[in-house]
Amino acid sequence: MTIQLHDTLQGRKVPFEPLKEGEVTMYLCGPTVYNYAHIGNARPAVVFDLLARILRRHYKLTFARNITDVDDKINAASVETGRPIDEITARFIKAYNDDMGALGVQPPDIEPRATQHIDVMIRMIEKLIEKGCAYEADGHVLFDVAAYERYGELSKRDLREMIAGSRVEVAPYKKAAQDFVLWKPSTPELPGWDSPWGRGRPGWHIECSAMAEKHLGDTIDIHAGGMDLVFPHHENECAQSACAHDGAPFARYWLHNGFLSIDQTKMSKSLGNVLLVHNLIETIPGEVIRLALLGAHYRQPLDWSAETIASARRMLDRLYGAVRGIEVSDAVRAAAEPPEEFIAALEDDLNTPKALAEFFALARALNKANDPAEMESLAAAMYAAGEVIGLLQSDPEEWFAGDVDGELSADEIEMLIKERNVAKSERDFERADAIREQLNDAGITIQDSREGTTWRRGA
Repeated sequence: MTIQLHDTLQGRKVPFEPLKEGEVTMYLCGPTVYNYAHIGNARPAVVFDLLARILRRHYKLTFARNITDVDDKINAASVETGRPIDEITARFIKAYNDDMGALGVQPPDIEPRATQHIDVMIRMIEKLIEKGCAYEADGHVLFDVAAYERYGELSKRDLREMIAGSRVEVAPYKKAAQDFVLWKPSTPELPGWDSPWGRGRPGWHIECSAMAEKHLGDTIDIHAGGMDLVFPHHENECAQSACAHDGAPFARYWLHNGFLSIDQTKMSKSLGNVLLVHNLIETIPGEVIRLALLGAHYRQPLDWSAETIASARRMLDRLYGAVRGIEVSDAVRAAAEPPEEFIAALEDDLNTPKALAEFFALARALNKANDPAEMESLAAAMYAAGEVIGLLQSDPEEWFAGDVDGELSADEIEMLIKERNVAKSERDFERADAIREQLNDAGITIQDSREGTTWRRGA
């Protein structure tokens, strides 16, 4: 089946065809490393990690996810904390990669850092000036938006309307309000590099264009990121890259994930509802967070709440409960493939709700199976599907033994089961039933058999 992707530029779902047969290049806008990543930052990391996994099933993928380690927010964090910029960026680069790893996000093939590509940025800026698409003014270099007639095409904005409706005070060195900074001067206390325009630092937009050019070429197959980056960041990337490369498009497909809200409210520092992944993973298993982020279609808005987490936890309990206690040989597991319908759903513009429905259909089939060979085969297929989507990565027994904040621990459950067994042996059925009810209220399902009593979280 041909992979289908929704291209923001075309505004519709289209068949994916790479520029070079058998090979794909993909670029994802990564973090600005001045603080821990919040849950909204994690959504594109998880979503496009899944896309990378799907692409690798068919192509040789080169996946780059950048690090923005020179930025005014980083400078502000340095002033606020009194810590050197290098110390701040090193700390939060490691934290970001560790936290995303806890969510099952695989490392990209390339992780370019802005500070290691200043020379590439300077060369691209020089090229834009030579082509008449950028100009120097008052120590700044700015991109002349009027020089790119297709400006606004990605975000579906009309430049004339933007100019007419502009309420932004135009800096004296700008020709027009929409012109954006490619290079700006640095004062002695700020990071800076020597350039033909004096000591300074790059603007944000030029960083991604230059790093993508360096590692992936003039035109990349897929550029991904959050919906909030469509304008102005990705629009500006489109303009400067096309102008630098004689009109060649920056990316052939543009993919954007939807916004994430907290309890139906926009996440913001002023509201105090910013949820940091670094804190969430202290009490919530990474797989639960990953499934919660994949539960809605990636292009749709996603609301994050206590119920979002509880629902994801229940779903994972059902998946782990299906494979629990089933021995799968290495040979059977190695040969297993995910169900065709599961893969077809993911190849249809990452339709995770449909793919998860197929995953649970497989779990239901396994729960109903009685033949040992069939059970082993179905369990192996579930593990194969889990490898693709990044779930079922723990041992089932370890999963159910894991302690989650606010839930009964494994030891507490085992103690209650022992107490129930003693009550049954003493024919104190009222107490035994009360314990079963207590466990049921805590989301624990128990099952009695000749071999003893087993338990699992979830119905």
